[in-house]
Amino acid sequence: MKKIEFPVMNVKMVPAEKIVANDYNPNRMASPELKLLKISIEEDGYTQPIVVYYDKDWDVYEVVDGFHRYLVNKLYFSCPYLPVTVIDKPIDQRIASTIRHNRARGTHQILDMSNIVCSLIQKGWDDEKICTYLGMELDEVIRLKQISGLKEAFADHVFSKSWDEFERRLQEEEEKR
Repeated sequence: MKKIEFPVMNVKMVPAEKIVANDYNPNRMASPELKLLKISIEEDGYTQPIVVYYDKDWDVYEVVDGFHRYLVNKLYFSCPYLPVTVIDKPIDQRIASTIRHNRARGTHQILDMSNIVCSLIQKGWDDEKICTYLGMELDEVIRLKQISGLKEAFADHVFSKSWDEFERRLQEEEEKR
């Protein structure tokens, strides 16, 4: 069995101006997710260090994983220091590490997310709060509530007035017959 290392046990604070992006990360983050990351850092702080490689020649820390955490600081917070964990690997292994980090995050399963949304509703969260704090659009929250099949999930939902108009017209048509 290969020996597992724990660079996460050696987190250190480094000057933010010494952290630089790599030029090979194919990962892009949409604006809603970037805003959610901002909220996450505001609410929870930096809970994960940025994985970096220290380039002695240039005296900089090149991001291997955590570019968006680094970017959010640059765009919104301007913290003078950020938490990093350093790995010392050649460029080909750093590229592979970046891709592994990106792909290992996985995706959220729809049924699990539906259960989470319903659980938050039962804890008193409204649709707007769920949208804000989970980085979702309203239609996504509604779809997840529909999947659950729980009528309680829609207890406080305000439905479109178009349904009222539709029902009124339908009733008028029936009365004419």
